[in-house]
Amino acid sequence: LAQRITRGEVPEMLLNKRIVTLDIGSLVAGTKYRGEFEERLKKVIEELKSAGNCILFIDEMHMLVGAGAAEGAVDAANILKPSLARGELQCVGATTLDDYRKHIEKDSALERRLQPITVDEPNIEDTIEILKGVRARYEEHHGLTISDEALESAAELASRYVPDRFLPDKAIDLVDEAASRVRIKRSYAPPPLQEAAKGLDSLRREKEEAITAQQYEFAAELRDREVKLQDKLEGMQTGWKEETKEDAPVVSAEDICEVVAMWTGIPVTRIASEESQRLLQMEDVLHEKIVGQDEAILNIAKAVRRARAGLKDPRRPIGVFMFLGPTGVGKTYLARVLSEFMFGSEEAMIKLDMSEFMEKHNVSRLIGAPPGYVGYEDAGQLTDTVRRKSYCLILLDEIEKAHPEIFNMLLQIFDDGHLTDAKGRRVDFRNTIIIMTSNVGSDLIRKEGSLGFSVTTDEASDAAAKHEKMKEKVLSAMKNVFRPEFINRLDATIVFHSLTKAHIREIVTNEMKQVIEQLKTKGVTLELTDAALDWIGEKGYDPLFGARPLRRVIQSEIEDRLSEAVLEDRFKEGDKVKVDVQNDEIVLENVSEPALA
Repeated sequence: LAQRITRGEVPEMLLNKRIVTLDIGSLVAGTKYRGEFEERLKKVIEELKSAGNCILFIDEMHMLVGAGAAEGAVDAANILKPSLARGELQCVGATTLDDYRKHIEKDSALERRLQPITVDEPNIEDTIEILKGVRARYEEHHGLTISDEALESAAELASRYVPDRFLPDKAIDLVDEAASRVRIKRSYAPPPLQEAAKGLDSLRREKEEAITAQQYEFAAELRDREVKLQDKLEGMQTGWKEETKEDAPVVSAEDICEVVAMWTGIPVTRIASEESQRLLQMEDVLHEKIVGQDEAILNIAKAVRRARAGLKDPRRPIGVFMFLGPTGVGKTYLARVLSEFMFGSEEAMIKLDMSEFMEKHNVSRLIGAPPGYVGYEDAGQLTDTVRRKSYCLILLDEIEKAHPEIFNMLLQIFDDGHLTDAKGRRVDFRNTIIIMTSNVGSDLIRKEGSLGFSVTTDEASDAAAKHEKMKEKVLSAMKNVFRPEFINRLDATIVFHSLTKAHIREIVTNEMKQVIEQLKTKGVTLELTDAALDWIGEKGYDPLFGARPLRRVIQSEIEDRLSEAVLEDRFKEGDKVKVDVQNDEIVLENVSEPALA
C-alpha cells in the first residue's frame, strides 16, 4: 500500500496518506507505573488525530487485547475502541486466523469495529511474480545473479515438497538459502592470497617478538617488509574482488534442488548418469539378494523409477503394495533390501509390526492420543516419524492382524497422500513407499499340501499352474478380510511365488556369503564344496515353513561348529577352512591340518 501511494497508483482520497507502524512492544517496554502505558497510547492517538492523514498499521494485532492490562488498568484495545468507533482513526491490522479466533473474537466489541479480510496463500504463478519483485534485493545482498528458472523451480518445489509452510514465504527462503550457498562456495580466497595473508600474520608476530627483545634495528627491517607485503596483499585482494565481480555467480534451478534435498531428504536433484544407470539396473541389484520373486521386484522397480523421473501422481504416495503368499518366501526381506538399495541402510525403513495394533485403542498410537487423553503431548508413532523424514519406506508387517479401524485410517493416506495427526498437523505421505505384508490365505494353501512349494524342480509349467491356483485362492481370501475400498486403493497386490529346491540352493549361497564375510574379520577364509551347499539346501528345504528352516540349519550345522572351533583355537588367523560332507555329516577341514569332524 505504501509503495502504491508513493507511485500514485491509488484512488485520489489516498494520495496524501501516510502509513505509520505502531510497535506495541516498544509502547509497553519500560512502563513502570500504573497509567504510564495508557498515557503513551493516548499521546499516539492524539498525534494521529491531529495529523489527520495517517493510516495506522499494527502488526500482530492480537497483542492489543490485554496489552498493558493490570489490576485496575485499561488495556490497549479498550483505549482504541472509542477512536475506532467515531472514525477518528484509520487502522489496518495483521494477525493469523488462530490468533484472531483466540484473542479478537473473544472481545466482540473490538471484532465489530474491524472488517476481517482473509489473505489467501498465492498460487505458484503469483509466487513467481512476487519472487521476481524481491529478486533485486537478494541479488544485491548476496552479490550474484538469480536466474528465472531458479525462481520458477523455487515456487514449484516449495509448493510440492515443503508442506508445513506457506507460499511465498517458503519459496523466498529457498531462494535466499540457495543464494547464500552459492556465495559461500565462491567466497573462499585463492591459495596465493591465503598464503600471502598467512605470511603477513607471521611477519607481524616476528616483529612483536623483536620489539619485546629490544632488537629495534631488526624490528624496523621487519616493519618495512610488512608494509611491502601489506601493499602486495591489498593489490591481490582488489584484483580478486574485481574478478569475482565481473564473473558473478548465477543461482540455477539445480542449486534450488540441492537446498530442497537438504531440507527434506527427498532426492529432487537432476538424475546423474551414474544414478540413472543404477535405477535402470535396479532389478538386477535386488535379484542378487531376493530369489524367485520376479513379479514383486518388477512392480517395485517401476514405481521407484516413475517417482525419480518425476512422473508419478503428485497427490499419492510413490507406491502402495500388498505382498501376499506363504510364510518364509521373502516378503519382509524384500522390503529390507529395497530400503538398503534406496537409502543405504535397512535402518532407514519405518517398520510397524501390526500385531501390536490388534486392539481398537491402539489406533491412537499411530497418530497420537486425542486432546483430554493420557499421552496427548506424546507424538504419534507413524505421523511424527514421517513428518521428520518424509522420504522413506513404511513397512506394515502382518497387516491382517491389525484392528479393522486401522484400515479405515490408511484409506486417506493411500488416496490423498496425507493424514492429520492428533494435534491437527497435516502429515505428508506423498514421498513414501508403503508396503504391507500379509499371510492371508496361507491356511488354504496348507490344505493343498505344499504351502506354496513346488514338489518337482524341473516342471516349470506345473509350477506355474500351481502358482496361478494358489494366487486365485489367496486373492479370494483377501477379499474376505479387506474391504473393497481398501483393495481398490492398492497400486499392486503381489502374490509371492513358491520356492523350489533350486531357489533354496541359491538362498544357501547368499546366506553363506554373510558367514564368509564374518569369518574374514577374524582372518579366517571359508570355502564350501558343492556337496556341502547341496546338503545344507536339502536339510533346510521344508515345504511347510519356507526358507526360514534353512537359516536354522546354517546356524546349527555351520555357525555353531565354527564358533566352537574358533573358541578352542583350532582355527587361527590366516587359516583356510573347507566345509565338506562325509557320511551325511558336515565336516570342517583346515587345509593345513587333519580333518575335524
